[in-house]
Amino acid sequence: MSDIKVSGFKSSEILAALAQVFASYSEEEKKAQIKKTNGIFELKVKNAEGKEETWTIDLKDKGEVYRGASKAKPNVTILLSDETFSQLAEGKLDGQKAYMTGKLKTRGNMMFATKLDAVLKAAKTKAKL
Repeated sequence: MSDIKVSGFKSSEILAALAQVFASYSEEEKKAQIKKTNGIFELKVKNAEGKEETWTIDLKDKGEVYRGASKAKPNVTILLSDETFSQLAEGKLDGQKAYMTGKLKTRGNMMFATKLDAVLKAAKTKAKL
């Protein structure tokens, strides 16, 4: 869990909280979330100092969040700033608007990227992100 957090990245705090939410899910809740999402998000986040970190949200097999590149081929890789991810997680910014204004870029299945919003919202209701 603690290896998810990286100093200088607000996103890492949010992703660590998301990992705790996934860990607290019952098997049924986890299976339901995996069935609903059925894919892997790879997040490449750049902070204000220009450093880049990668995290993976695996909702295809395991229902987990970890630091580093995806172990399996991700459905989508999302490239965004630390600030943009924080705003998305807090619900202050809409993913489509972020994409349209160039604050968020995708590689892979762009339509799958829209599911990230639902994942963040589901986790937010379970724990205050």
